[in-house]
Amino acid sequence: MIELPNVRRETRYGVPTSDQILSNRHYVLGYSYYFRQAKWALEIVDPDTSDVERADSFRSDYRVPEKFRADLADYKNSGYDRGHLVASANQKETEIQNSETFLLSNMSPQEPSFNRNIWKKLEAAIRQLDAQKKILETYVICGPIFYFDQDVTVIGARDDNGVTLPIPHAYFKSVLTENNRGTLQMWSFVIPNRASAKPLEDFLVSTSMVEKLSGLFLWESLVGSKIKREKNRVRKMW
Repeated sequence: MIELPNVRRETRYGVPTSDQILSNRHYVLGYSYYFRQAKWALEIVDPDTSDVERADSFRSDYRVPEKFRADLADYKNSGYDRGHLVASANQKETEIQNSETFLLSNMSPQEPSFNRNIWKKLEAAIRQLDAQKKILETYVICGPIFYFDQDVTVIGARDDNGVTLPIPHAYFKSVLTENNRGTLQMWSFVIPNRASAKPLEDFLVSTSMVEKLSGLFLWESLVGSKIKREKNRVRKMW
């Protein structure tokens, strides 16, 4: 089942393919029936914040067919976090905006030592980038990476529908900014799904490499020789 997203700001520079596209109020994601989780999640970092508290309202996304849908029971006692793709702290202007980030379609099984440390640091660093005066908008797409020459561990396997969730070996995050001069810049990261004390700079890769590893075309609405060079570039951290 393929749903076409509405005309959204988030999809201005392209939207990758997926089995099902789920359009939320403030972000869009592409769901994989095979992996029982999102292939990618796309957002514009919201610079507007308020006193809205973190919702913590983890729940199933009933738009996804039951046989492919993750449930809270799949994560229970698994030892893995329900890791956000679109970060809760990026979407805090309204209660519903924050609450939508807790749909399980926006979750992926993450090692706690990864989710609560290096992944969280990257999310915070992107918010710092977005807060720079010269940055007009910050687009972020992220998702899981599986290495098929390595063993894949799963969690879940409920009696009612037998859903299992494969544990990603790594995650990617690609950042696209537009500044006050209309210049576009890209940074992309691939980080293994495990604890790391390394600096974020050590995980920078080209956007083209992310495309090869994820099997996705990123920012495909952008064309031309300058964009090709930008995709092949490993830009220094901001």
